Amino acid sequence: MSGMLYLCATPIGNLEDVTMRVLRMLREVDVIAAEDTRQTVKLLNHYGIKTPLVSYHEHNKIEKTPVLLERLLSGETIALVTDAGTPAISDPGEDLVRACQDAGIVVTSLPGASAVVTALTLSGMSARRFTFEGFLPVDKKERGEVLDRLRNTTCTTVFYEAPHRLQKTLQLLCDVAGEDRRIAVCKELTKKHESVWAFTIGEAVLFFKENEPRGEFVLVVEGVDPRELREKEQEHWRGLPLEDHMEMYLSRGLDRKDAMRAVAKDRGVPKREIYAALFGKK
Repeated sequence: MSGMLYLCATPIGNLEDVTMRVLRMLREVDVIAAEDTRQTVKLLNHYGIKTPLVSYHEHNKIEKTPVLLERLLSGETIALVTDAGTPAISDPGEDLVRACQDAGIVVTSLPGASAVVTALTLSGMSARRFTFEGFLPVDKKERGEVLDRLRNTTCTTVFYEAPHRLQKTLQLLCDVAGEDRRIAVCKELTKKHESVWAFTIGEAVLFFKENEPRGEFVLVVEGVDPRELREKEQEHWRGLPLEDHMEMYLSRGLDRKDAMRAVAKDRGVPKREIYAALFGKK
């Protein structure tokens, strides 16, 4: 009978932010697979846990995944932990979870700390709909696609960033989203020097040009106001000649009445204005 994989959320800073269930499981499993054993051993030492550790990270996941699967299939239990927070978010844990699912091994998650949710709740921004992008991709094309989504999204967007890249990332966000978009810059969450700044992106760029970034950062960027986005779209359509706008819908098979209704909606005006402009003089 195969073993079981436990995804154990660990503190993102303050060592007290760990559940009793996670601590019990870290004691009971056969082995703990850790993204950085040097970080995990600090938590284990703090709580007097002696369970053996193995490393499992981005650079060894290809060779380590089958090894861990073999141990699980032989009946061992494994706890997977990341440097800080919940496994499988911005770390290779997702690869091990997928491999376990393919092999028929049971996986369960022991919830707890998450920098994404912590920053979101501290930002004061809408959490009804949000997008988590993690770290910006290194690949220029992929990075451009992420930033393009930010340009017009109405969702709050959350990013992770390291101190040595923060200034460059803030400038990229400013170039795409504009200097007036609101951003919450969160540093060292749950730690002694936790800080949360409520800025516009332009203010954040200037602040960190004058203050050297230190610590780990989470950036929470406000979405575009839906009314502002709608106004931009309507302005775009108004720049199109009315006859061409009508022809676009007629060519899609709409009759004249439905085409006028669609044009009026695009431009944010009553249908009678479209009718008057096209046929009033006739």
